[in-house]
Amino acid sequence: MNPYLDIVLRCAGVYLFMVIAIRIFGKKELSQLSTTDLVFLVLISNSVQNAMVGPNVSLTGGVLAASVLFSLNYLLKVWMYRSGTIKELIEGKPVILISDGKVDIANLHNESIGMDELEEAIREHGIESYKKVRLAILEVDGNISVISGEANTLRQSRYKHRRKQKNLINK
Repeated sequence: MNPYLDIVLRCAGVYLFMVIAIRIFGKKELSQLSTTDLVFLVLISNSVQNAMVGPNVSLTGGVLAASVLFSLNYLLKVWMYRSGTIKELIEGKPVILISDGKVDIANLHNESIGMDELEEAIREHGIESYKKVRLAILEVDGNISVISGEANTLRQSRYKHRRKQKNLINK
């Protein structure tokens, strides 16, 4: 097989694997990386490097691998833009956490969000109690949006849901 075609196919396989793995293991939470998240990303990138380029360590091989990844990422974003089904499959959909002052415990559990994390996000909006929240939604990017029962304004929280290490260990 052509060594450059081999790199293209390896990169495509690793890219597909990474997209699926990230989708399975949680929402994108890259704006607030913890130390363990950063270490994980560095180790993952190092572990898949050889899977992408194989024995080819040339500049051409590295540039080709990067070009394939950029191209695949661009094509996937275009595909997601054009197809709501594909976008939902890859990113998921927003999840309602609170509706009219009532916490949806099942959704909290499904998203591995503790009540303390939800209350923290609510307090960041200056709201004292979940009972005063008309709507709280975990967005696909990990942000929690909150609409207060007292005002009709939506304020996006900077709070990003992060799965705590203990939550992952206990599962």
